[in-house]
Amino acid sequence: MNIATREARNTDIPAIAELFDLYRQFYKQRPNLSLAQRFITDRLSNGESVILVADSASSGLVGFCQLYPTFCSVEAQPIYALYDLFVLPSARRSGVGRMLLLAAEAKAAKEGKTRMDLTTARTNNTAQSLYEALGWVRDDIFFAYNRHLA
Repeated sequence: MNIATREARNTDIPAIAELFDLYRQFYKQRPNLSLAQRFITDRLSNGESVILVADSASSGLVGFCQLYPTFCSVEAQPIYALYDLFVLPSARRSGVGRMLLLAAEAKAAKEGKTRMDLTTARTNNTAQSLYEALGWVRDDIFFAYNRHLA
């Protein structure tokens, strides 16, 4: 499989939206392609995220990752939150996830980010193995909390 990673273009939005909808379904959300399309369009149009894609010469987009610029107050430095990473099941175990993570790391370093953070499901052992193989360190000190608002 001949695959290249690159930053997303506006013409990629429909294909990314399909991948994003599948990503959300992986995390037990109902399919909603129109929501996915709006969300991805808004993030790119408003410059609120950076999306990297894995583009296969023969199959089109087979994966993506989405980075949100933010800050670490403790370190007083800019960082990226790597919030979304998804590879089509047919392209898994071919190095696409690794390629996207390395591309994200290169982008972050080029932009002067001091760190990238990500979270994943406790049960997503495959992803955890990849992260750890690439030098990501699991945080066993801090707990993550969230609260849904009405």
